[in-house]
Amino acid sequence: MSDKTIDRVASATPARVARKVKGLSDRAIAWIFVGPTIFLLLAINIFPLIWTINLSFTNFKANRNREVEYIGLRNYERILGDSDIWLSMQATAHFLFWTLFFQVLIGFALAWLINKKFRGNDLWTTIIVLPMMLSPAVVGNFWTFLYQPQIGLFNYVVSFFTGVDPSSFEMLGSVDLAPWSIVIVDTWMWTPFVMLICLAGLRSIPDYIYEAAEIDRASKLRQFFTITIPMVLPFLMLAVLFRGIENFKMFDLVVQLTGGGPGSVTEMASINLKREAFEKWRTGYSSAFAIILFVTVFGLASIYVKALNKVKER
Repeated sequence: MSDKTIDRVASATPARVARKVKGLSDRAIAWIFVGPTIFLLLAINIFPLIWTINLSFTNFKANRNREVEYIGLRNYERILGDSDIWLSMQATAHFLFWTLFFQVLIGFALAWLINKKFRGNDLWTTIIVLPMMLSPAVVGNFWTFLYQPQIGLFNYVVSFFTGVDPSSFEMLGSVDLAPWSIVIVDTWMWTPFVMLICLAGLRSIPDYIYEAAEIDRASKLRQFFTITIPMVLPFLMLAVLFRGIENFKMFDLVVQLTGGGPGSVTEMASINLKREAFEKWRTGYSSAFAIILFVTVFGLASIYVKALNKVKER
């Protein structure tokens, strides 16, 4: 903005407004700009949370027009004693652990390879990142087709390497294989995200550290475990935090692939919550379940962030 424009705006400002603005501190002016946004965020996030906490102590059902009764902690007691809830939490824990394990392992390996300068480096990086650019709906439909036992490519690839009849197993219809089918898809889709974070960590390590290690005659393996791993560890932990929070509330991909089946073997906590709230219409009960999930995620994330900060301070 030119000086002439600034002078024109200043001269057009009423004297009373100009005196008030001139008397404001920088902090007050900052709050004038930031305040409406903070108010909007509080209205969108805090009010629904308070309302949900309130409903969790009631027997409210959204599909029935009757007087709401406060029942205290009864919803929480029922949830903690419900075997179906614990089965869904177990399915969530299985999915969470194995997706994080494979995504960190493969993501770091890919980042380490990409960090080595070679011909076609940028092309391969773009190709690897493609899966995370797709929507979960597209990925779910795509892999549902790949998992088809008769015409899907996945069974034929497994058959090629193992010799098993491709029509002898069904990934999405088997109680034993369905949880692993979701793990495979989520790993395929989100490993590039972990790779990018690890790649940023690898490229943040100064070259002179490796040069000093070579002068001290440190082997490549020793450099890897004493320089690379410690300096990339905060980035790895950050990737685990992001993916852990996202995978704990996994919903869309599971619905597209298995819908929680066969039976309830892939019914994650988020799918169980959706069924309680919008199929059984147990609104008060589902609100209590949502609060338990929120407290679980918030508590684990807080502990993890403290550990991450300690690693950064080393």
